Amino acid sequence: MEFMANVVVAGQYAAALAVFAGILTTLGQGNIAAKAIESIARQPEAKGSINTAMIISLAMAETNGIYGLVVAMVLLFVNPLIGRFEDFARTMSENVEQLSCYGQTLLQCTEQLSRFF
Repeated sequence: MEFMANVVVAGQYAAALAVFAGILTTLGQGNIAAKAIESIARQPEAKGSINTAMIISLAMAETNGIYGLVVAMVLLFVNPLIGRFEDFARTMSENVEQLSCYGQTLLQCTEQLSRFF
């Protein structure tokens, strides 16, 4: 059960990193807008092409924030890792029970082990 708790905690850390990516996206978008305004102030005649480049850059930067939000939501509320690790833990515990050689001769135990390998 401690293993599952570790998986959940790892998912929460990963979600925090994904949200951090969204925060950095905001800072990047502010930088894009500031540089575009600065460029327009220096060359007002290039306003149309600068605005177009700025909007495309802002859209591309925003997708990073949206992906970070989606990854965070999936890890916090759906967490596909938990189901996979539960199946793995269940399978391993069943195999350990089947491989128990307590009270058997060495020959019986090796025959039982040879079925799994």
